[in-house]
Amino acid sequence: MSHTFTAIDFETAQGKRYSICQVGLVRVENGKVTAQVNQLVCPPDNFYFYRNTEIHGISASHTCHSPTFASVWQQMKPYIQDQTVVAHNGAFDFSCLRHTLEYYKMEQPVYEQQCTYKIYRKGLADLCRQHNIQLSHHDALSDAMACARLYMLHLRSKG
Repeated sequence: MSHTFTAIDFETAQGKRYSICQVGLVRVENGKVTAQVNQLVCPPDNFYFYRNTEIHGISASHTCHSPTFASVWQQMKPYIQDQTVVAHNGAFDFSCLRHTLEYYKMEQPVYEQQCTYKIYRKGLADLCRQHNIQLSHHDALSDAMACARLYMLHLRSKG
């Protein structure tokens, strides 16, 4: 198993998976963090459902001058294309990426998907408490960093 991978997390503005409003990305190479992306993103029409804002604290006023996902994608793509990509509850994050790229009519990358929820079968906050990992839950960079640390623990346990 490679100790080189990218951990991602997305926060969304509303129920549509293409409504990414924050990107968290952590690149790990040979077991060391080599890059981080923490970017607010202006979702389509900068529209927010209040319950999403209650969860992550991001609102239209935070993202009205932020770039769209289409422009942020160019910075992210090298860390995703042909890489191992890890997310906690990957079904959500990988779906967000797919739907957002479809929304912007951009090509889907080829990558290997790994999910720390499937590996550990516990929620991110519980796992972080259990493994003494710092977490500011529902901040995309903090969630991605926690996911990266959990995946590194998993890789070490596999030898």
